[in-house]
Amino acid sequence: MLVSPLGVVSWLSAAAPNLASQIDSLLLHMKPARARFSGWGTMPLFGNTFSPKKTPPRKSASLSNLHSLDRSTREIELGLDYGTPTMTLAGQSLKFENGQWITDSFGGSGDRRETQRLRKRNQQLEEENNLLRLKVDILLDMLSETTAESHLMEKELEELKNYSQKRK
Repeated sequence: MLVSPLGVVSWLSAAAPNLASQIDSLLLHMKPARARFSGWGTMPLFGNTFSPKKTPPRKSASLSNLHSLDRSTREIELGLDYGTPTMTLAGQSLKFENGQWITDSFGGSGDRRETQRLRKRNQQLEEENNLLRLKVDILLDMLSETTAESHLMEKELEELKNYSQKRK
């Protein structure tokens, strides 16, 4: 449904008299729709007759000279070289290299001594753990051997009891 500007003005004049008079004066100075869209007749509401001019394609030449630089220079200029990831946990700086987190070597000499002491203690505990595992394995072997011997002795005892009862 098309609404004429005069219908809108008459509706607005009842609602807001000052606004309606301002719109009235604007409409008097405007050109009619047929004059603005000459050659088309009336302007369609949902038609596809209006086709704006196509914009010319953009020029492909870049304004920057980064495309002419080699890869390493471009990485430096554009910031593509991120370096190694680093983080700080409990006051100790770590960096990620070759798939593992490694402590940074710029720590104080106290950190280095503490690290060496902990590595030595870790080695001692691993050796002790291996020794204890060996002892447990030996004890299990001894237990299984004595259990097998006791079962054999019980069998022999049962056989002797059966043999002695048959003689009586």
